[in-house]
Amino acid sequence: MTNGEVFVWELLGTATLILLGVGVVANVTLRRSLGRGGGWLLISFGWGFAVFTGASVSAPSGAHLNPAVTLGLAVAGRLDWDRVPVYVAAQLLGAIVGATLGWLVYKLQFDTHDDPSGTRGIFCTAPTVPGWPWNLLTEVVATLVLVVWILLSPAARAGEQGVPQFGNSALGYAAVAFVVVAIGASLGGPTGYAINPARDLGPRIVYALAPIRGKGGAEWGYAWVPVVGPLVGGALAGLLYLALPTPA
Repeated sequence: MTNGEVFVWELLGTATLILLGVGVVANVTLRRSLGRGGGWLLISFGWGFAVFTGASVSAPSGAHLNPAVTLGLAVAGRLDWDRVPVYVAAQLLGAIVGATLGWLVYKLQFDTHDDPSGTRGIFCTAPTVPGWPWNLLTEVVATLVLVVWILLSPAARAGEQGVPQFGNSALGYAAVAFVVVAIGASLGGPTGYAINPARDLGPRIVYALAPIRGKGGAEWGYAWVPVVGPLVGGALAGLLYLALPTPA
């Protein structure tokens, strides 16, 4: 597959992921939305199934959807390093496109929401208790769980270099969705579990630029945590993969 083809499929998949992820949080948060008050469980399941949908769309490129996954595969020797910038650029652009579409879908609800200053959480993450070293650790550990699972999954090991083959039948990519739901339900409380630099940075950029009435700041002082934490977690997962015995 050419770099251009990788870019297109990865962009489409990531845009789908972020559109549905931003959408479920908007549905739960915005006052004049049918999902108002749906709670953390609905958000966790929404993001999980968003991963399933986005991964299914971008199956031809391997459905990384996440710079931390791409980095983990490269560190593990499962992806050529010269492919990494292609994947990451597509993921970030796809996240920007998906977040923009999510805002447009809920434009009227944003315009009539009773707390526009509190809408940043629809787009990006923030800690419930600020403490950057601990917030960073949370993102590292949560991402480590995700990327280790991807690297050690028998289905992923069966794929060619850089292209985990989970397929689209039975559990298929739904297995990844279950892992994301589990991470959200178990480890998502402290920081909102970005576990994906593009997932947080792309929508944060959109929030900063979108003309949302009465919105608050984008909190750029925290924005490095959901970027650096997942990248560290992904790299550690790749190193752990190299250190473990090769499965039979």
